[in-house]
Amino acid sequence: MKIIVINGPNINLLGTREPEIYGSLTLDDITKNLNAEAAKLNIELEFFQSNVEGEIVNAIQNAKNDCSGIVINPAAYTHTSVAIRDAIAAVGLPCVEIHISNIHNREEFRKNSLTAPVCIGQITGFGADSYKLGLIGLVNYIKAA
Repeated sequence: MKIIVINGPNINLLGTREPEIYGSLTLDDITKNLNAEAAKLNIELEFFQSNVEGEIVNAIQNAKNDCSGIVINPAAYTHTSVAIRDAIAAVGLPCVEIHISNIHNREEFRKNSLTAPVCIGQITGFGADSYKLGLIGLVNYIKAA
C-alpha cells in the first residue's frame, strides 16, 4: 500500500514559522517520524510539498495512478481552494485532511474548510501528531474497505 502525504503553502517553513502555533519540528522531522510509522504499518509513503495550488492539484491527480490514499495538509488552501477540493473529489481516493493547529479555535476565516467535505475525515489540533493520527486512520479505513 502506498500513501501520498501532500503539504500546502508555508509548511516548508515549519520549525521557524510561528513555533508557538505550529511547534518546533521541521517538515523533515515530520517526514522522518511518518516514515518510522509507515514501517510499523508496512506501507510506503510518498511526500509532496508545494506553495503553488496547481502543483498540488497535479500531485492529487497523479496519486490516482499508484496510491491507495492521500493525507493532506492543504494549509491556507483549506479555506480558499475549490480546485484542490475538486481534485480530491475527482480522483476518488480516500483522503484525510490534517492540520497541526486547531483550525476551529483560531481566526474565523480558518474555521471553514472547503476540502474537508470531500475527505473521509479531518484531524486538527494535535501538532505534528496530526499527521500520524491521520495516517493511521487512513490506513485502517483502507484496510476495512
